[in-house]
Amino acid sequence: MKLRDYEQQINRRDFIKAAGLATATAAFSSVTLAGKAANDGQKIVVALVGCAHIHTPSYAGYLASRPDVEVKYVWDHDASRAERYANQLKSKPVSDLNVIWKDPSVKGVVICSETNRHRELILAAAHAGKDIFAEKPLGVNAKEAFEMAKAMEDAKVKFTTGYFMRCDPKHLFLKDQVDKGNFGKITRIRGSNTHNGSLGGWFDGEYRWMADPKIAGVGAFGDMGTHSLDLMMWLIGDVSMVTADIKAVTHRYGDCDETGEALLNFKNEVIGTLAAAWVDIDNPVSLLISGTEAHAVIFKGELYYNCPKVPNASGQAPWTDLPPGLPEPIAQFLDAVAGKDVTTLVTPYEAATRVSVMEAAYKGSKQRAWFRPATA
Repeated sequence: MKLRDYEQQINRRDFIKAAGLATATAAFSSVTLAGKAANDGQKIVVALVGCAHIHTPSYAGYLASRPDVEVKYVWDHDASRAERYANQLKSKPVSDLNVIWKDPSVKGVVICSETNRHRELILAAAHAGKDIFAEKPLGVNAKEAFEMAKAMEDAKVKFTTGYFMRCDPKHLFLKDQVDKGNFGKITRIRGSNTHNGSLGGWFDGEYRWMADPKIAGVGAFGDMGTHSLDLMMWLIGDVSMVTADIKAVTHRYGDCDETGEALLNFKNEVIGTLAAAWVDIDNPVSLLISGTEAHAVIFKGELYYNCPKVPNASGQAPWTDLPPGLPEPIAQFLDAVAGKDVTTLVTPYEAATRVSVMEAAYKGSKQRAWFRPATA
């Protein structure tokens, strides 16, 4: 079972609790056996830099499950948290980041800190020549996201982030169909990514910072929406203008937003809508693409595809002729650190443009106006 499927089937609190134990290893280690391929007998040496993110238990479980991976150090500004993960990973907790930056055996870092710490950590890692996996979003605003992207590009370090939706066989199939032109002129795309985190109190304890936009950069709309936004931009292209309506609902986390909907104009004139929330009890339609020659919808996890150009694609039954899925982003990252030619990594500038579009959406909601996303 893949991490994303696992999380959808159990309460997030239960997931967090389980992920810190062997269950996380079982849930995540089956992501890809290809990621465990021998690396010429050499360990892939990395460091865990920051342990605050809600997915840290899952990443730690996966890293611990890989016999070809050594997590040499663990750092966090919270020393007790660093020690906890260091014990799990049989690593050395460190309080001085320079220990990591100056160790030539450490080839890459997995950054799971609070978002407002990304800039200092990523700039330092890039300067030290370390390959970087960082949880999303890249930064709290477009300016610092593009600054980080430039630093990573200039340093020529490898990078990716946790946009796992690109790995799904259904999405890979649709990407291929879009690239082949089988949709004709695409007119509309809708993305939706929601859960009931506010209703379930998922951020009441250790992960409360994720519901504080001053630390996380965003609330529910940015947290959940960035995944669907990345998918939509990966499929369709860049966004020229955006506006949105984003708001708190339960106020469980003060004024932190809990739901929203954005309207996007893509540069190729496709109309996009994006929904994201922590207050939904279901999310039946996660993606819809409408074109003059084809139509696709993912409903309850099943793809329905209507395209006269493709035999048997009538849209009447789930489409199951799908390509293999890709390894999860963390597995792709480790393969890249090991020297493999991985062409499916998210680029630094892709990650930065998602921050830019999301920033414009929040501005649009606040000022009830359309905004152009900032550029590098």
